[in-house]
Amino acid sequence: MRLVALTEAPDHVCFRYRLETYSAALAAAGWQLEAVPLADGAWQRLAQFRAARTADVVLLQRRLLQRWQLTYLRRQARVLLFDFDDAVFLRDSFSPKGLVSRSRLARFRATAAAADTIIAANSYLFDHAASCVPPDRVKLSPTCVDPRQYSMATHASAGAEARLVWIGQRSTVGYLDRARPLLAAVAERLPGLRLRVVSDVFPADCGIEVELRAWSRETEAADLATADIGMAWMPEDDWTRGKCGLKVLQYLAAGLPVIASPIGVHREMIVDGENGFLVTSPREWADRVELLAQRPELRREMGRKARRTVEERYSVANWSVQFARLVSACHEQALAKHRKAG
Repeated sequence: MRLVALTEAPDHVCFRYRLETYSAALAAAGWQLEAVPLADGAWQRLAQFRAARTADVVLLQRRLLQRWQLTYLRRQARVLLFDFDDAVFLRDSFSPKGLVSRSRLARFRATAAAADTIIAANSYLFDHAASCVPPDRVKLSPTCVDPRQYSMATHASAGAEARLVWIGQRSTVGYLDRARPLLAAVAERLPGLRLRVVSDVFPADCGIEVELRAWSRETEAADLATADIGMAWMPEDDWTRGKCGLKVLQYLAAGLPVIASPIGVHREMIVDGENGFLVTSPREWADRVELLAQRPELRREMGRKARRTVEERYSVANWSVQFARLVSACHEQALAKHRKAG
C-alpha cells in the first residue's frame, strides 16, 4: 500500500523526524512511504493531487492550503490525514502582525474538517484540533528521535571550558537575540564561557561569545556530544506552547542536561533537578549554568537520566510500531466510513 506524504521538502526537519524515521516500521506493516514536495505553483499542485489519487493514503504535512486546493485534494484522496507539529493556526512569535490570524485559523479548521484523521504532535495541538472536530478523529503522536544515533557527551571540561550549545534553524535563531539578557548574565558569571550555535544561520550578537558550527545532518550529533549543557529558551506565548521540543530531545539523547524555559512540552520532557532545569530569570539561568559548568560529575549523572528519558518515552523504537498501526487503523476506519456514506 502507498502512503504519499505531501510535505515541504524530503529533507525538511518535520518530514525526517515525523515520517521518514518510521519508514522501516511502515514497510514492515505493508506501507510504502513516498515524499512529494508540494509545488509552488497552483497548477503544478493540482497535478500532484491528481497523481495522489492512486495512493491508499495521502498525508498532508503542516501546510494549510487555499480552500479550493483543499477541496480538490479531498476529492482526489481516498484517505486524507493531516499531520502537524506547530501551532500553524497562528503566526509565529516574530510576526509584527501578532500571533492571531483569522485566515490561518479558517484554513486550519477547514483542513481539520476535510481530513479523515488529524495527527497532533503534543497535547496543546491535540486539544486545539479536538475543538474543531470530534475528538476521536484526532490522534497524538509525539516527535521522537533515535538515541542510537547520538553519542553520549563525556563531560570532561569544567568551569569556563564547558560548552553551552544551542541547535536550531533560521526560523528559531531569533530566540537567541531575545535571550540576550540571560546569556549576558551567564557570560558575566563565567567569563570566557562559549555558546556553540549549530545552525544554518547565526545570530549577530547574543550577549556571549559564540562558537559557530554549520548544521549538517552528518555532523549535528557530534556537535552536541562534544558540548556540555543544552540550552532551550523561548518566550511564553501560544506559538511556543505548540512547539514540540525537538532540540530538547536531541540534547537529552546526547546525554546533556538541559536548561530550558518552563513552557509547553519542556515541562513534560524535563524533570527539574533530574535531567535538567526549568528556569525563568537571567539570574536563575546564570546560577544553573554555573552549577553545571563547575560540576562535570553532576552533568554526567543528569546526562544519564536525560538519555533514559528519551529511551523510555520519546524513542523511535518505542513509537515506530505504534505509528505504523495508527496509519493502518486510520486507513481502515476511513474506508469503512466512506463505504457507509456512499
